[in-house]
Amino acid sequence: MFAEKPTLRGERVTLCPVGPEHAEGLFELVSDPEVRRLTGSHARADLESLRTWYATRAGHSDRLDLAITADGAFVGEVVINQLDTDNLSCNLRIALVGARAFGRGYGSEAIELVLGHVFRTTPLHRVRLEVYAFNERARHVYEKAGFVAEGVERDALLWEGEWHDVVVMAVLRPEWQARTGTLA
Repeated sequence: MFAEKPTLRGERVTLCPVGPEHAEGLFELVSDPEVRRLTGSHARADLESLRTWYATRAGHSDRLDLAITADGAFVGEVVINQLDTDNLSCNLRIALVGARAFGRGYGSEAIELVLGHVFRTTPLHRVRLEVYAFNERARHVYEKAGFVAEGVERDALLWEGEWHDVVVMAVLRPEWQARTGTLA
């Protein structure tokens, strides 16, 4: 379903297929302590393994890994994964590099672009995501994009000795169509 890897352009950001040339940006992203907390990422990665990871993404037709760039610079990634073709659903994951990318509308526009692509070019009905309850900024962005909270997984993240809930959210094709006025 995602064998073709598009480039999607907005006013502030461009989404393009990830490749090894984006590995240094990804390394910056996964090394930022605040980004690691917001994404609940305990694992550490080295630059070479990230270069290898990004080099292999184009060969996967069950996922879509896109670099988010602004003015030519890597500012994050947005990923469609966990494709369930039987139930026409998938997962969305997004992360920005940190303070230099937060609060500039990059995430909001990237989400809108990728949702438009998913709902216009595939038969998918549902896009889900998870966000930690403490990440109010992200929850606001997701709600603005039409995601609805569906439930809470209690104590899903243990971070620095404290438990945190994760909120499961999703947007359905008819909701997206109604919000955007699109008959995709």
